[in-house]
Amino acid sequence: MKYIYSTNNQVCAQSIELDVENNIIAAVKFNGGCQGNHRGIAKLVEGMKIDDVIQRLAGITCGMRNTSCPDQLACALKQIKQESQEI
Repeated sequence: MKYIYSTNNQVCAQSIELDVENNIIAAVKFNGGCQGNHRGIAKLVEGMKIDDVIQRLAGITCGMRNTSCPDQLACALKQIKQESQEI
């Protein structure tokens, strides 16, 4: 299933596109920000279970900000997980 998550205003990426199938991340694309870092994060998490990525990335901060692009990816995955449980 494809999802588009709008990040908050504190990070460089404006949105994150995700493709998730059976609780496994098939693809990730960050829109905006540092493409080298974002492509690296995407390659690292593709093929991983949602819960494993949330556990590793949730709470990571960037500088003085209280969030980061990896943390926003975890937020997106939490939202996907919640929505899939509501169905």
